[in-house]
Amino acid sequence: MANDPSTVIPAVQEMRTDWDVVDPLMGGTKAMRAAGEQLLPKFPKEDPKAYKDRLNRSTLLPAYSETVQNMTGRVFAEPISLGKDVKEPIKGYTENIDQQGNNLQVWSQVFFSMALAKGLCHVLVDYPSTTDKEGNQLYPTKAAETEAGVRPYAVIIHPGQVLGWKSETRHGAEVLTQFRYLEVVEEDDPDNDFAVKCIPQIRVLEPGSWRTFRKQQGEGGKETWVQHAAGTTTLSVIPLVTYYTKRTGFMTAVPPLLEVAHLNVKHWQSQSDQDNILHVARVPMLALIGVDAPGQDAAPGSEITVGTAAATYLPPQGDMKYVEHTGKAIEAGRQSLLDLEDQIRMAGGKLLQKEKQATKTAAQAEEEAAQELSPLETMAGSFEDAIDQVLQLFALWIGVTEGGHVEVNGNFDVDYAPETTLPLLLNMAAQSRLSNETLFREVQRRGVINGDLNWEEEQERIELQGPSLGMV
Repeated sequence: MANDPSTVIPAVQEMRTDWDVVDPLMGGTKAMRAAGEQLLPKFPKEDPKAYKDRLNRSTLLPAYSETVQNMTGRVFAEPISLGKDVKEPIKGYTENIDQQGNNLQVWSQVFFSMALAKGLCHVLVDYPSTTDKEGNQLYPTKAAETEAGVRPYAVIIHPGQVLGWKSETRHGAEVLTQFRYLEVVEEDDPDNDFAVKCIPQIRVLEPGSWRTFRKQQGEGGKETWVQHAAGTTTLSVIPLVTYYTKRTGFMTAVPPLLEVAHLNVKHWQSQSDQDNILHVARVPMLALIGVDAPGQDAAPGSEITVGTAAATYLPPQGDMKYVEHTGKAIEAGRQSLLDLEDQIRMAGGKLLQKEKQATKTAAQAEEEAAQELSPLETMAGSFEDAIDQVLQLFALWIGVTEGGHVEVNGNFDVDYAPETTLPLLLNMAAQSRLSNETLFREVQRRGVINGDLNWEEEQERIELQGPSLGMV
């Protein structure tokens, strides 16, 4: 097909090689098993059934997905703050930003975690159609649209949905002129009142217009993509926002935690080897020394019987013993897995290590704290800009000049983990090197106790309850 909208451009194909590693890791043990030999190679001459059994015994340490989840939690340690310049009705839109019941806080976490896992993620700010199939206006006025609940909404487009794009340079800036992605739409099943049909569809967006394509059978029964619908919009731009966590170019990126992903795959493979050797080592093998194996013409009663209530007669110089694994390889494998887990933790923790910025503004140079930012802090700052762009597109759809700004208040402290820092803080307080009030606030900051508790009020409660049983 000369004009095939399903064509995947080389830039997307290159990114998909990374996502082939990332996606199964995010999907857990079930997805890793489904990936099969792609991520767990078969041994030379390994029997297919033996490989399948080994694959089904393998379990994943969810290091990659948990790192993504934990880092996302740090970025959204506090709710996103709307600036005073976010006016109604845009402020109201953030309470149900995707028209699926998700507010800005919940929706943003999905948006950010997808970008952190894959390197980038896209958001389309769409507007429902206000015309019928014949092109007639459904609402006579803008007020009628608003009363009917017609409003812009945000749609997260996963990187894996993207097929390609086109762009051109205008006044030195790269401008998106076409964007294609695959989606699945649900329609009522004409043959079943209680079912729906899921139909693959390609959507093509261009400034001021859109088209959709669906598969149809052509000559000879061959399926081809045929234009299904088309329409125009009131915008002179494609209402798309792309957020990058590790940008490599226009609309391209690599997962910032890709090395963690490769280490996690290595752990998956090593864990499989370890489980397999344990499976073999736990079953001792009986060895007969100085005894000929019975042939097909062996005399009756020459079979070997093994059991607690059985005796075996051996010829002179004969011996029988169990051969067991020494365990050295098992211990070496166990240590290798522990070393891998340490490497994974170190690689994931690098997102929190502050780095010297290559370039700084004059204001940043004046403040020592502003001279160093961790990669995660930089990502959070870029994420603020992405949400600002989403709000601006909301404003563009409804004819408002300014969409407003947001503030992301994350926690990017390296020593924030309660399980590692609380024992140290408690020890410092016990040695009078830290005040009780500071200890209280540090415990509170780590989310161990309710953030609404007040130190003064808590101090009064402590005095009222009297000494504890452990005190003299």
